[in-house]
Parts: sequence; structure tokens; C-alpha cells
Amino acid sequence: MLLFRYITYFIGIALVILLLTWLEISSPGALKLQVITSATDPAGTSEYSPVEIIQTLILVICGSLLAWTARYCPSQRPIAILFAGAALIFLLRELGFFLDTFVVTNSWQVMIAIVAALVIVYCYRHWRRFRLAWFRVWPSPGLTLYFAGAIVMFACVPLIAREAFWQSLLGDGYQHIVHFAAQEMMQLIGYSLWLVGTIEYVYQARAIALQEPQTVAAKRRAGRHPKSEGRF
Repeated sequence: MLLFRYITYFIGIALVILLLTWLEISSPGALKLQVITSATDPAGTSEYSPVEIIQTLILVICGSLLAWTARYCPSQRPIAILFAGAALIFLLRELGFFLDTFVVTNSWQVMIAIVAALVIVYCYRHWRRFRLAWFRVWPSPGLTLYFAGAIVMFACVPLIAREAFWQSLLGDGYQHIVHFAAQEMMQLIGYSLWLVGTIEYVYQARAIALQEPQTVAAKRRAGRHPKSEGRF
């Protein structure tokens, strides 16, 4: 079952990337990685791209799965709420262009600050439960994939996809769409890793929730922190 899931993850991600690249090759400009929305902004935006839409769908799926986990797996609720809050923050960030355009400028930043504050307060108030829940799932494939996605999102994207890097590489041949393409495709990879990590985490959280309560209580009384519990 585990091997089948990982093969499915590989095939699914590979097919999505293959479809996106084939779409652009067969119909140049189909990915809409550079759409000029204003004469005052010649660089344009990539927010109308199918890549952005897929990223948004991934975040919605992650948030929904984590909300389900918080509702039906009480012992993992603090961790699930933390990750669900992170998914919501990144979702607001992805929708920032549209919130600025159709709602209020910088409204997405205010929303992110509110969500982050609520998540931090919740985790602080439930620190003991958070710590117990964390030790029950660490180390695990799900959290490892979250970490791998974080490397892509917080290290690779800011450094490799920055505009100055591509300007230096391409010189006079530089175009903004190169920067947009690198950024969006790398973000897609990072979000894909988070999606797989979320699915694996939900499997493990469900396995823990199905365990007999007497087993958990006995381990707590013994003063031990269980490592990566549950079959997942």
C-alpha cells in the first residue's frame, strides 16, 4: 500500500508537469506566465497562469485535509491547526494580486497577520498538547516531505528564482517571463511536496486516532514519548 501511494504521487506530479510543459510547447503563451495588466507595469504578472491555479488548488486541498484532521483526530489537533494555518497563509499570499485589485490594497497582508497571530496564540496556549502531538509523529515521511517543501519554498525559490540572478545569467537577452517561469514552476514543486506530505500526515494522524486510548494513556504514564506511532 505504501509503495503504491508513492508511485501514485510520482505519476501524478509527473503528469501535471508534463501537461503544463506540453501545453506551452504546443501553444506558446498558453501558460500565461506574463500577462500585461497595466501600461505602467511593463513586467506584467503571472497570476492568471494555469500554474498559479494549480498552486491554489493544492493549497485548498491541503487546508481541507488538515481541517478534517483537526476535527476528527483530536490528539493531532494542534499540529493540524498549525499546518492548516500555514496553508491558509500561503493561500492568501497566492491570492494577494486579486485581493489588492478587487478588494483593498494590502488587505492580504492584514489577513495573513491575523491568521498568523491566531495560530501562534493557539499553539502557545496548547503548548503541552502540541509537544505531545509532535513527538508522536516525528520523525515521519509526512513531516520529512514538509521539510523538503520548505527547503524549496524558503531557500531555492528566493535565491534561484530572483530576478537579479537571471539578469546576470542572460544579460541583454533577459526577459521578465524567464523569472516568472522559474519562480512559478519551483513553487509548484514545493507545493506538490507539501501536498504529498499532507496526505502522508493525514494517514498517520488517522492511524493514531484509531489506536486504543488505553495504549496512549499507558505510554504517557510511563513517561515516554512515542516515536512515529501508527501504521501509515
